Amino acid sequence: MSRIRIAVAGVGMIGRRHIELVQASLSCELVAVVDPVRIPEDYLTALGVPQYADLAALFDNVKPDGVILATPNALHVAQALQCVDAGVAALIEKPVAHSVAEGQRLLAAATAKGARLLVGHHRAHSPVLAKAREIIGEGVLGDIVAVQGSALFYKPDDYFDAAVGRRQEGGGPILINMIHEIGNLRSLCGEIVAVQAMQSSAARNFPVEDTVCIGLRFANGALGSFLLSDSAGCARSWEQTSQENASYAPYADEDCYVISGKNGSLAVPTMRLKYYARTEERSWFKPFQTATASVERRDPLELQLEHFCRIIQGLEAPLVTVRDGLRNLIITEAIAEAAKTGAVVSTAPV
Repeated sequence: MSRIRIAVAGVGMIGRRHIELVQASLSCELVAVVDPVRIPEDYLTALGVPQYADLAALFDNVKPDGVILATPNALHVAQALQCVDAGVAALIEKPVAHSVAEGQRLLAAATAKGARLLVGHHRAHSPVLAKAREIIGEGVLGDIVAVQGSALFYKPDDYFDAAVGRRQEGGGPILINMIHEIGNLRSLCGEIVAVQAMQSSAARNFPVEDTVCIGLRFANGALGSFLLSDSAGCARSWEQTSQENASYAPYADEDCYVISGKNGSLAVPTMRLKYYARTEERSWFKPFQTATASVERRDPLELQLEHFCRIIQGLEAPLVTVRDGLRNLIITEAIAEAAKTGAVVSTAPV
């Protein structure tokens, strides 16, 4: 069976990572790259594929089975629509759109044409999250009551020096980092229907926030609290605890989520369980049964690519749809609004 033909649009840091994964895959092959800026000749020669300035030029010369859009956020919708019109499947890096209105436009077009679109919230493919969803789904914890979460880490000074916009509104951890956490929390605890937040910029004194305290209300009645900071010398973030990205120092003893139900709790990603063996014994005076669920850790980006190939083949439906990506964006923007106003902000369904 011939391998699936993939083009990658955007040859920045994440684009090059996608290229590496495509080249290492047994399921697909790289047939072209797309970028308006000329790629260094030695790198392009090593890839052994042509470069096109835009998707129009790509589709005029090559008809790939799928395109990975690793381009700037503002281009996601326009380029995804080009793929839809060309009948080509697309993997769209998060966020699905640079605004809710644009995301809604893409959703309408994709729905009307039955387009094969996958949004690149890659953590959704994490074996850690899959095991946590399995445990919750089996009812080990009982009805979910509360979740505590954190994304506490320290971005070095050169991160902000590399792009001035990271010091300005829109460049802080709410819109850059929190969208990942929203996808995780929705997959574990259900739909988020309202948010409240407080923010501070005291750590760095930039115009943009650096630390945020967030309250979440889920459709099932559960409540959540979340601490977010890109200025905290702390390891309680997904990147530093999940052991899924070798770029980050791992801390296997730390967790970034604790999900609590009536019958017990699960700490993620250590996967430590505390639960009551019998519901009639539920009491803070009674000891818990304890266990640690085993997980075989793999790179979610690699698993996402395999899933994308199966979507192209018609074997699977997208795990993260345009509708999911839009929900994540809506909730993230609601947190930003709540942090500015102090109000409880409802998140309307898509």
